[in-house]
Amino acid sequence: MLLIFDCDGVLVDSEALACAVDAEVLTALGVPFTADEIAARFIGVSQKDMIARIEAERACTLPADFPDRLNRTLYARMETELRPIAGIREAIAALPFRRCVASSSLPERIAFSLRLTGLADLFEDIFSASEVAHGKPAPDLFLHAAAQMGFAPSACLVVEDSLAGIAAARAAGMAVIGFAGGGHCGPGHADRLRAAGAQYVIDAMANLPEAVSRLRAA
Repeated sequence: MLLIFDCDGVLVDSEALACAVDAEVLTALGVPFTADEIAARFIGVSQKDMIARIEAERACTLPADFPDRLNRTLYARMETELRPIAGIREAIAALPFRRCVASSSLPERIAFSLRLTGLADLFEDIFSASEVAHGKPAPDLFLHAAAQMGFAPSACLVVEDSLAGIAAARAAGMAVIGFAGGGHCGPGHADRLRAAGAQYVIDAMANLPEAVSRLRAA
């Protein structure tokens, strides 16, 4: 079996931080958003798709260096504020399966996050939405990761915190565990993950090994 982990909000507690930075930079450019609005609409969505949707909906063109501005600001904040999800290393160490990361973030951000939090050694490879035609909620990224790792979709189990990620995993024909324990997950998030198709939902990584065992036995 192959375990496929999302990164932001599953391995590292970065979503609230990233949403705050997105809102700050956009608002400074005259395209006002709150962090809560970013969280509700764009968590789990690639930066490319977020930009396209904002430009279409707000009838604007963001500066060509907008991604660089976001990344510079976010990386500086991550240096001092980013933390791993509590219990993630111990949970992964208890699971004797091959594993990789498949995230909507850019490859350099995924690698930076994992290095910064001391998790890089836990994964065989990382895959980014920048490598496929369509990001989450399309299944492309998870199918790409499975193919590169040599597994059929039916032999994969995804761990995701976003509605887009849950939808992508199910569209790929993969089992999926929803994680509702990140700093960005408010009341009702677990229910929303279940409604999106998560077969099992946990709010602490200490419960991940049991959830994996239950899905394997189902």
